[in-house]
Formats: sequence, C-alpha cells, structure tokens
Amino acid sequence: MIINIKNKIVSLRGSSDITDVDGNKVFTVKGKVFSLRRKKFLYDNSGNLLFRIQNKFINWFVHRAYIFDGDGNKVCSVKDKWFNVNNEYFVYDCKDEIKIDGKFMSRDSRIVRNGEVVAFLHRNFDILRDSFQLEAQPEDMPFMAALVIAIDNIVDNIQNG
Repeated sequence: MIINIKNKIVSLRGSSDITDVDGNKVFTVKGKVFSLRRKKFLYDNSGNLLFRIQNKFINWFVHRAYIFDGDGNKVCSVKDKWFNVNNEYFVYDCKDEIKIDGKFMSRDSRIVRNGEVVAFLHRNFDILRDSFQLEAQPEDMPFMAALVIAIDNIVDNIQNG
C-alpha cells in the first residue's frame, strides 16, 4: 500500500488528509490551534482515533516526540541527536526495535523493524509544504504514518523554534 502525506499549505492547526495514490482519503490528521507540544491526532476514515503524536514540552539540545495509541498508552518515543547534521532520528521505548535507515530529510529512507524492512519513505521536494510518499503493508500503515508525523513534528519544531 502506498500513501501520500502532505501538509496543507495553509493550516492553523497543522491538519491534513493522508491519501492513497488515487487521491482517496485514508487517514485524517488533526492538530490543535494553540499547542506548545504540537499535538496531532491521527484518525481513520470512520473517525476513530488511532494515534496521538506530540512533542516534548521543553527541548534543550535533543528534540523528542512521543506517539500514544488511541487509548493514551505510550507506544514509542522518537528523538534526534545533539548536533544532528545528518538528519538522523531514533525510535525507542517500543516493543519492537525500529530503525530509520537513511536520512529522514534526504530523498529516500527505509523503516526497519526487528531487522526487516517494513516501509519505504520517499520525500518529495515541494517548496511550499512537506510531502512524503510512504509504502508499507496495510496493517503497518497507521503506525508508520504516525512515525512520519512524529519526525516531521520534530523537524518543524527545530525549524520554527
């Protein structure tokens, strides 16, 4: 399954739709207007909350984001590293070992779970907004989409202060 994750050009809340390659809505991302933690909520087409993604409130040198399931249980944490010149991001506190193979802000990267490639991420170069194409199995897609949103939240936090 392949989906497109595109931030809206103008959105006060950071909301967007995630679509398949035919333009059909697969997930909805809703953000809050005023959120110091850049909270975003990932919903399926039926309106069920799948994940809540939020940044750590205060970041000194290492930036972090957290992914919670629809029931509020922490699923994992994502962080960059101090002096992150290579755009590397790390996933930890998960039940599985997850690694992002490649630089997130480069053209292509892979998401590896327990030593097996489970997703491919392609970054599209769009001057006005962040745009990604994500390929994964349908059962993995909600979490993989949440992971991309978490990393994008960290990048936005770094770029916007």
